[in-house]
Amino acid sequence: MSAEAADREAATSSRPCTPPQTSWFEFLLEESLLEKHLRKPCPDPAPVQLIVQFLEQASKPSVNEQNQVQPPPDNKRNRILKLLALKVAAHLKWDLDILEKSLSVPVLNMLLNELLCISKVPPGTKHVDMDLATLPPTTAMAILLYNRWAIRTIVQSSFPVKQAKPGPPQLSVMNQMQQEKELTENILKVLKEQASDSILVLEAALKLNKDLYVHTMRTLDLLAVEPGMVNGETESSTAGLKIRTEEMQCQVCYDLGAAYFQQGSTNSAVYENAREKFFRTKELIAEIGSLSLHCTIDEKRLAGYCQACDVLVPSSDSTSQQLTPYSQVHICLRSGNYQDVVKIFIEDNLTFSLPVQFRQSVLRELFQKAQQGNEALDEICFKVCACNTVRDILEGRAISVQFNQLFLRPNKEKIDFLLEVCSRSVNLEKASDSLKGNMAAFLKNVCLGLEDLQYVFMISSHELFITLLKDEERKLLVDQMRKRSPRVNLCIKPVTSFYDIPASASVNIGQLEHQLILSVDPWRIRQILIELHGMTSERQFWTVSNKWEVPSVYSGVILGIKDNLTRDLVYILMAKGLHCSTVKDFSHAKQLFAACLELVTEFSPKLRQVMLNEMLLLDIHTHEAGTGQSGERPPSDLISRVRGYLEMRLPDIPLRQVIAEECVAFMLNWRENEYLTLQVPAFLLQNNPYVKLGQLLAATCKELPGPKESRRTAKDLWEVVVQICSVSSQHKRGNDGRVSLIKQRESTLGIMYRYDSVFSLLNFLLKSHFKFFFFFFFKEDIVNDITAEHISIWPSSIPNLQSVDFEAVAITVKELVRYALSINPNNHSWLIIQADIYFATNQYSAALHYYLQAGAVCSDFFNKAVPPDVYTDQVAILCQFLREIDYKTAFKSLQEQNSHDAMDSYYDYIWDVTILEYLTYLHHKRGETDKRQIAIKAIGQTELNASNPEEVLQLAAQRRKKKFLQAMAKLYF
Repeated sequence: MSAEAADREAATSSRPCTPPQTSWFEFLLEESLLEKHLRKPCPDPAPVQLIVQFLEQASKPSVNEQNQVQPPPDNKRNRILKLLALKVAAHLKWDLDILEKSLSVPVLNMLLNELLCISKVPPGTKHVDMDLATLPPTTAMAILLYNRWAIRTIVQSSFPVKQAKPGPPQLSVMNQMQQEKELTENILKVLKEQASDSILVLEAALKLNKDLYVHTMRTLDLLAVEPGMVNGETESSTAGLKIRTEEMQCQVCYDLGAAYFQQGSTNSAVYENAREKFFRTKELIAEIGSLSLHCTIDEKRLAGYCQACDVLVPSSDSTSQQLTPYSQVHICLRSGNYQDVVKIFIEDNLTFSLPVQFRQSVLRELFQKAQQGNEALDEICFKVCACNTVRDILEGRAISVQFNQLFLRPNKEKIDFLLEVCSRSVNLEKASDSLKGNMAAFLKNVCLGLEDLQYVFMISSHELFITLLKDEERKLLVDQMRKRSPRVNLCIKPVTSFYDIPASASVNIGQLEHQLILSVDPWRIRQILIELHGMTSERQFWTVSNKWEVPSVYSGVILGIKDNLTRDLVYILMAKGLHCSTVKDFSHAKQLFAACLELVTEFSPKLRQVMLNEMLLLDIHTHEAGTGQSGERPPSDLISRVRGYLEMRLPDIPLRQVIAEECVAFMLNWRENEYLTLQVPAFLLQNNPYVKLGQLLAATCKELPGPKESRRTAKDLWEVVVQICSVSSQHKRGNDGRVSLIKQRESTLGIMYRYDSVFSLLNFLLKSHFKFFFFFFFKEDIVNDITAEHISIWPSSIPNLQSVDFEAVAITVKELVRYALSINPNNHSWLIIQADIYFATNQYSAALHYYLQAGAVCSDFFNKAVPPDVYTDQVAILCQFLREIDYKTAFKSLQEQNSHDAMDSYYDYIWDVTILEYLTYLHHKRGETDKRQIAIKAIGQTELNASNPEEVLQLAAQRRKKKFLQAMAKLYF
């Protein structure tokens, strides 16, 4: 008996895996009902479920009169069931991708064996012995389907399979699963034994030059009507579903390529066959194009196969320049040419064409070979690791642990090579500033980690180091190295056998401290501290870096922790987290804070609340720097946590004043005005000055568009800010009935002292969605020179004017306007205010710059008329710009003798004839003939004739205004 026949017999004798459901099963035995069911948009049961149920019913064993289990009977009912299963598969167009995905190996094996039987394949003949060219088209196609499935199943079985999580143990289910597993293994064993025959059958199919046909539901019906029909329609060349030769060859080539590729793991020469088949598949796909209905190839997977074959078996006509970097690296590894691998990696540091994961996998492979006893690879491992480290540095990643381990014992050769890699990896002419900065920081860190000054001098005197670092930075680094702890080796002449001596404890401590400074991984920081405390109990490692700063309100609590390791760990985690938050590295900050929170929760409720407060501040910053910039509101959970912080009444909890500031600013920025004005608890207004100020700001904003009642809240806000900006002697008046906000002005809970407080809070409130700001300028000599939005709501006088700190007010106003313009530089109101400030402080050139800029932004660079509320009579640039021309001022200015600005070149911009006539008289009186002629020429322009209609005169004035303002703008912008 052939292997196929034995396989079919084993499959057909299998027991069903699931109990039958005959309620719908008997109903579908009729042909018309099955076809109607399959034509439904979403048939239930699905087609593949029908196949399983039909075949399970057909293979159900029988029991004779002696209660002995017998094979399934070959009766009419079972033959109809098998035919129905074949018809469902025909409905699915015999798509192996669908069938393999949904059917188990035993079920699909049974189905294809039935197809072989119904297609007249002789049961006792091997497929490899049959001539496909002489067989009927449907018979040949059935053989191809079976053998394609055979090698695809073998390939699929070589892939790792994720084990499903077992459910509750049930004996019957476990028995069924075990039976199916054993049956699958038996079928796979048969398929693998006949794998070579299956490959030969498929190779022979590639030589066919005729189209093939596969059974459809109609041809299967014809077979069922007259099974013995051999010369009828089912055997002709036009029966069934037509499969074009190119489609068949494309599918077969792909399946053969996958089989050859799988065999290549044990026989590398077979990769050449796989490459040939995959590239032929690509050619056939290009030929077939979108016309194919039956050829389904996963083109992404095919591209991956082709790329892998290019690496494993490059074509013979390729040169080294044409090979991809992957291929070059693979060839070098196979030939043992490791120095070329190093060269490729150095070149790739400029192009970034090789993924970091691939480079790391090459290093791991070299490490494994070195650990197997190949000591010659130690140097190569360092060189490849150095190349990878420089690549990491250029892309802003941290230094790897492998590099630190390999660089524990530096020597001249290692440093020379590292400098060579750094030099060849940076194109100084094209490199960005951030890339140069990364490289400079790396070289500085390498110097700081070296114990021998001669190696430091090797790096600091290198051309790349000199180029990237300024003289002051290099000198500071060298001085820092000289003044380091006594463990630094100051000997200029190295001892020959120094690196053969095991590293001392002090050297190990230095290396670990260096790693401690660089690491932002909480787990790694903990491990380093455990190692350091195991080496010495005399050091306080939270003092290793002077950059580790913790607010003073926290440091007292942290440094009071009795356990030295816990104290160091909490301090360093918080310091690093605060630093990461400052530089907007929010992801690392969150990791560090979360680790610190988990640690302190075990022993200190006070520090736990501190960490929760800091994590709240971090989440506020994260939102403001992320989605908040696009206007997306913060999640309700974050708003609730901010409220919870403001309403917190836990005693003895160290509080940072900046958190209260940020929380109030957060509520204002996101328009939580209802909470601040109506819902905030009364005790908060008495105890938290920022909430009080926030309430006043929110109330003023809320009522700003309203009637005159808004002046009451504005007055309250005015009085509070006046007190903030008052001189320090005012706080001594404790019984005057003033707002308690100001009573403890110099305490940590009061508004911060002097203008620093106003600036730090109001500057933040201007951020993002906070759309209005207020200010006042008290000096009497310039009070009328400053304008502002909503200035009418503020009081017009101050009772105790002598107590106001005018310097604080002036600086606050300037900083507010500067910050507002940094947020919206095209706000003409704020530009006018900035100009007024410069004008009031006698900085006329700067004032004119901002007056012109304000006019430009609201008039399309003076192509439209400037709105009258922008250029009022107080902001008139020329006397003739006024609604009523100020001839007195104009004539007085023209009489000045110190004019050296070539003012006659601006006569074409004057449209008032009276001023031009006065200029003519003035130049005649002074004997300035040339200038007099220019003025006369300007008067003589027909569009300035007084007899012209008013519209013409206005148009002439507008044209000259536009040209004059644009000319002025070009001088100042």
